[in-house]
Amino acid sequence: MQWRGRRGSQNVEDRRGMGGKGVALGGVGGIAGVIILLLVMFMGGDPSSVTPAPESPGSGLTQEQQDDAAKFVSVVLADTEEVWRTEFRKMNRTYDEARLVLFDGYVETACGSASSDTGPFYCPGDQTVYIDLGFFTQLSQRFGAPGDFAQAYVIAHEIGHHVQQQLGILDAVHTRQRRVSQREANELSVRLELQADFFAGIWAHYADKKLGVVERGDLQEALNAATAIGDDKIQKEGQGYAVPDTFTHGTSAQRMRWFKLGYDTGDVQRGDTFQTSRL
Repeated sequence: MQWRGRRGSQNVEDRRGMGGKGVALGGVGGIAGVIILLLVMFMGGDPSSVTPAPESPGSGLTQEQQDDAAKFVSVVLADTEEVWRTEFRKMNRTYDEARLVLFDGYVETACGSASSDTGPFYCPGDQTVYIDLGFFTQLSQRFGAPGDFAQAYVIAHEIGHHVQQQLGILDAVHTRQRRVSQREANELSVRLELQADFFAGIWAHYADKKLGVVERGDLQEALNAATAIGDDKIQKEGQGYAVPDTFTHGTSAQRMRWFKLGYDTGDVQRGDTFQTSRL
């Protein structure tokens, strides 16, 4: 991805080194922590009530690498802002930009306290994406999805949740989840995540077709990342088998398919995961 020397976003807040102690949003690592986070938030629970996570293992990056990664995040965020401002204008809406906080260790949010083990997440309470840059090392080494475009996909996915917040989708789904069974609530969570993947694909479409920053192999990096963090793959690797009724993010095939649909079409209207049966 061509990102060096390009404009960064003004909406990045750097809280690295501020760490501190707190109660984590999830007591497990990486993407699995995001699954717990979303379930707690959308079921109306108190995120701070979740079992504390162990001490963060650290980023595994040198200071120079972290600063380079921070610049990269800022550029990708700026690209998402440009894309979604344009898309919202097409809908006769105004896109209110999200903020993005870089942290390490622990961070305080409007959704409660979070640890690095939670992985990247979006908090609708303060309309902010939170990222510990060390997750990018996990994405490459633990999940087997290296590359800058894989990292950009993660950022664009979290911004996809902000788009859902702006469109009123998160509040609507939150309300529905509180009225249905756990299985049905999980299915709604899957639909949210697949739509966020679709919105990430919309970003990738315009990053390629309009901004011209996508290089050979970038798309495959994003698809590898989508595949790597599917519920079925994570569960099989963690416990040897998958339990579909407990899925909250979607299978590898689903995540890859919805991202690819967004990339191929560039059409926001094709991303309605709540009124179709294309799961």
